[in-house]
Parts: sequence; structure tokens; C-alpha cells
Amino acid sequence: MQPTFFITGTDTGVGKTVFTALFAQFLRAQKTRVAAFKPLCSGGRADAEALCAALDGALTLDEINPWHFRAAIAPVLAAKLEKKTVKLASVLTHIRATQKKFDVVLVEGAGGLLSPLGKNFDSRHLLVALRATPIIVAPNKLGVVNHLRLTLEALPKNLRAQAKVILMSPPKPDAATSSNVKLLEQFISSEKIFTAPWLGKRFDAAKVLQRSDVTRIFRKLV
Repeated sequence: MQPTFFITGTDTGVGKTVFTALFAQFLRAQKTRVAAFKPLCSGGRADAEALCAALDGALTLDEINPWHFRAAIAPVLAAKLEKKTVKLASVLTHIRATQKKFDVVLVEGAGGLLSPLGKNFDSRHLLVALRATPIIVAPNKLGVVNHLRLTLEALPKNLRAQAKVILMSPPKPDAATSSNVKLLEQFISSEKIFTAPWLGKRFDAAKVLQRSDVTRIFRKLV
């Protein structure tokens, strides 16, 4: 069975798509056949479009993101406004049918781990059903330790043991940025914590993937 990574976050807007797109490009550069999915999104398809660009034609936009809704609210509510329903079984069928052609599969959730995605399911349900390795993306700032611990506690014990944490550096560090890793190490193994540098609001992915402090993260994940 192909290695599958589920990228979730402590909240929305924490850098999940940046991380997933770079991960996909890194794997492609290693000649690995990689699929990346953003199964559901609402309020625009920019995240899915970023993944589509990262895959460079390996999947179409609709294969990456089959369910998308206009309203910038939780997908389950945005779908309801359009009188549509998305079921977990449909999402799983789509991913499983497509992933057979690839060596590694990346699945990006919407919002945090427990944010409702569709009818009676959230990212945790999808992650568990896919038996994926959880990757939790979070901003490296004051308060993140609590948010990460809550997210980890929400995972089933077996998946919690596999989970990796990616701390995304902010443009301006706060008082907690430099100490968060040490504090987190009291609760999870240091080998499961990675710190990504601030890349700027706009950056050249090819140049970023030449940086050892970035590629080191991806090499350790796979």
C-alpha cells in the first residue's frame, strides 16, 4: 500500500498548502510519483490550484479537488448552501481510485482536524479511514503548544504515535517562538518535531527546495 500522509493543521491559514505543495515538488524532484489531494474546499480553489501547479500535470484540478463550494465557511455549511452533500464514502472512493497510479499520496484537509468537512465526517474520520500518517502544521508562535497538544489528543492512539509536527516560522518571531520546540519535547519526541523557516509571502519554490533547512524536513519524513 502506498505511503499516505494526511496534512492537517491547528487552524485554518497556518501553512498547510505551502507545506503540501513543497512536499509534492520535493518528491517529484526525487523521481517519485506523487499524488496530492485537497478533496474539499470552500471560498475559492486557490489551495487546490497550488497543488495542481506543484504536480505539474500529474492530476487535473478536478481530480485534486472534486468538491468545491463558493462560500468562505466550513465546507459542510458551504455545501448545504448549494443544496449539496458530500459523504465520506465518496471521498474515499475518489482517493482510492486515483492513488493506485502513484508511489506516495498527500491529502490536505480543510481547517483543523475536527473542522466538519461533509455529512457526519471531519478530517479525523478521513485520516483514520485512509490509515494515513498525520502531519500537523502549526504556526510557531505563542499558544501553539496548547493547540498542538489538543490536536494530538484528538488523534487515535496509534496514529498519535506516528504524527509529525511542522512548526512554520512567522515573519516576526514572538516571545515564544524560540522556546516552543523545547517545550513540545516534553510531550512528544524531538524526532517528530520539525521547524520550517519563514519563506516570505511570495517565494520561488525551486530555490526554496535548494535550501538544506527545507529539504532536510522532507528527507526525514520519507
